[in-house]
Amino acid sequence: MSAEMRSAVGHGSVRQREYGERIFFSGTKMIPASESESALSTMNPLACAGFVVAAFLFSGAAHVLWLRSRLSLKCALPLDFGLSVQGKRIFGDHKMLRGFVVIVPATGASFGLLSAFAREYLPSAAAQVWSLSPWHYAVLGCWAGFGFMAGELPNSFIKRRLSIPPGGAASGTMLRTSLFLADHLDSIVGMLLALNVIVTVPLVTWLAVIVVGIAIHCGFSALLFVCGVKERIL
Repeated sequence: MSAEMRSAVGHGSVRQREYGERIFFSGTKMIPASESESALSTMNPLACAGFVVAAFLFSGAAHVLWLRSRLSLKCALPLDFGLSVQGKRIFGDHKMLRGFVVIVPATGASFGLLSAFAREYLPSAAAQVWSLSPWHYAVLGCWAGFGFMAGELPNSFIKRRLSIPPGGAASGTMLRTSLFLADHLDSIVGMLLALNVIVTVPLVTWLAVIVVGIAIHCGFSALLFVCGVKERIL
């Protein structure tokens, strides 16, 4: 084989490898061009955190309004269908379908609309977050909303194993403190883990969303308590 042919084959192999990497990246990170090195270099972790927090504020407000509506009672079905493991409920009566019914589409709509608004009116801010189309942001938001709700389930499962009733508090300072932290971190961590499956979530974004998210979570818990949805403020 001549040197020219070997060179052509070599370049062809590189192109095929790069193409394969782009296809693999597309399957795991949604869009190959969206997170190129140049896009990642312009991404601002705090801007990403601000986007996520703002989007969840809107979907959280929709969640509160939905839970207060009579229509939501038609979806008040326990996720575990009343099933038990070793005589104890899997999740309990408080984990219902009606939460998933609104949070998933509401967060998807919030992500998509907020992205479209930023692209149209705040292009400099839009350039600092993930480089996705509004449609892909909507899909990402639905997935983040699902992660947010699903993140609460392991905590509920553990509580039922500890014989702590739904909405009840644990006995003992150590256990009560541990479960308090879990109650305010589980959904946020679940959402961030879901996001990280699709897009790159910088460490600073994680920390900022967790800190701000806990404060917002406490606020929404208090609001749900006032509305009669929750039995305890925190």
